[in-house]
Amino acid sequence: MSDDSTSTSSRVPTAIDAIAERWVDTLVDLDPSVATWIGREGRTGEYGDYSPEGHDRRIGEARAVIAALDAAPVVDDVDRVTQTDLRGELALDVEFHEARLHLRDLNVIASPAQGIREVFDLMPTGSLSDWSDIASRLAAVPSALEGYEASLRAGAAEGVVPARRQIEKVAVQCARIGRRDGFFADLVGGARPEDGTAPPASLDRDLARGAEAAASAYLRFERFLVDEMLPSGGAHDGVGREAYALHSRRFLGAAIDLDETYEWGLDELARMTAEQEGVAGRIEEGASVQRAVEVLDADPSRRLDGTEALQHWMQELSDRAVDELGRTHFDIPDELRRLECRIAPTRDGGIYYTGPSDDFSRPGRMWWSVPEGVTRFDTWRETTTVYHEGVPGHHLQLGQAVHNRTNLNTWRRQLAGTSGHAEGWALYAERLMDELGYLDDPGDRLGMLDGQRMRAARVVLDIGVHLGKPFPGDGGRRWDAENALDFMRRNVNMDDEFVVFEVDRYLGWPGQAPSYKVGQRIWEDLRAERTRRDGAAFDVRRFHRDALRLGGVGLDTLRRELLR
Repeated sequence: MSDDSTSTSSRVPTAIDAIAERWVDTLVDLDPSVATWIGREGRTGEYGDYSPEGHDRRIGEARAVIAALDAAPVVDDVDRVTQTDLRGELALDVEFHEARLHLRDLNVIASPAQGIREVFDLMPTGSLSDWSDIASRLAAVPSALEGYEASLRAGAAEGVVPARRQIEKVAVQCARIGRRDGFFADLVGGARPEDGTAPPASLDRDLARGAEAAASAYLRFERFLVDEMLPSGGAHDGVGREAYALHSRRFLGAAIDLDETYEWGLDELARMTAEQEGVAGRIEEGASVQRAVEVLDADPSRRLDGTEALQHWMQELSDRAVDELGRTHFDIPDELRRLECRIAPTRDGGIYYTGPSDDFSRPGRMWWSVPEGVTRFDTWRETTTVYHEGVPGHHLQLGQAVHNRTNLNTWRRQLAGTSGHAEGWALYAERLMDELGYLDDPGDRLGMLDGQRMRAARVVLDIGVHLGKPFPGDGGRRWDAENALDFMRRNVNMDDEFVVFEVDRYLGWPGQAPSYKVGQRIWEDLRAERTRRDGAAFDVRRFHRDALRLGGVGLDTLRRELLR
């Protein structure tokens, strides 16, 4: 077993650790919002350069780090993982750059169009200095969007463009963000340090001017998308096999057989459907899945009205899981026993986790971005989501990496890892909670299976659309956005606003959606392999401890380290 997994004493930092630390410093310098995300002091009133020149500078730095890693001695197992994963990540960045994919980086959930705004969600607000940083960054929003606009315009000149669907949907998001009574106005309207001190008039003016400038910049960006980008946008949602393979490798940290995975996804979808049908009969004898859903939705004891009730319910369920699992099944450090559940200030439909700062002054947080018009929430659907985002899901996994500072450098603690590793663990954690009896209620279990079925469905949908595969059971017809939406509506029980957003997300963010279920597959396979290898000596608690102490890694690296 590697030093990452077993050592409890502090390591002496190595040359490779130093390279990784310098890379974090470089990232913070190139993109000050990284400092905000990891809770580090820096130029947190600024943005990085989103222009083509800014991208070129980052890739130049990445090439230099690759050369330094190749020349550095590998001292121990921790070094080996750092060198392998950091080099692999940077080499993939170079491949993306050479393929010009950064010039079409626009989608409904995870592109600079959202990131430029979302960084404000994590900016501290406890002091006048914090609010001064917010004012400075608000004033910098226009230049950040101008740089981003330059990259998209350069892509359009080269014929490297986002799909029209993504352009249209992001334009709607930008119009909403840029409203006079929208996000930025709300942000500065609450400008009060934690001690209640009123900001001086000069800071109030800076905040008001910054909010107006930021909102206006988003409205200008919306017009740019509609007037310039939309006419040249791609007619097809699929990105093709070559680009998709790059995206898939980035999200998994592993190369997979896409065609085999597509067929596995179809089989997994059938298995999840059958499992759901079995649970439906426990809710009402002879009930179909749809009938079971109707019964659960009609049960007032399983209903929450309003976002305040949702937030309280999330927090109570999360706190109980942390307390009970920390006493029985996991080693949960004191710093990780604090997890904040919050309603996000946006209305985009996502549910997500943000990790703690490196010193834990900002705790891990679970966010729910509730779409406009959605006021009712069904606990049977979402119990498993709290475990996915919190404990034993993302919070335990990602927070544990931050806590392991005696072994892991800053890059390994805060920035390393892949979606397949993180989201695969979170789905594995949902199934684990089922094993441990936390989902014995048939409604809660149906909700978990609904999520598992959705994740299996999107393996099929995502690979199918982007590779242009034949649509299942429809002779000759290929996957497209229309049948993708119909397919998801048949395979999930969600408000249609969520379903539409989810499909738009898959179409614009290729390779990310399958990483959940593919990652879960690999986590479960690894546990099974360790069980076979260790026999009667297998200890699941040790397996989890060994895995989580590695921090974020690619799935190929995870397999190699856990089977050493």
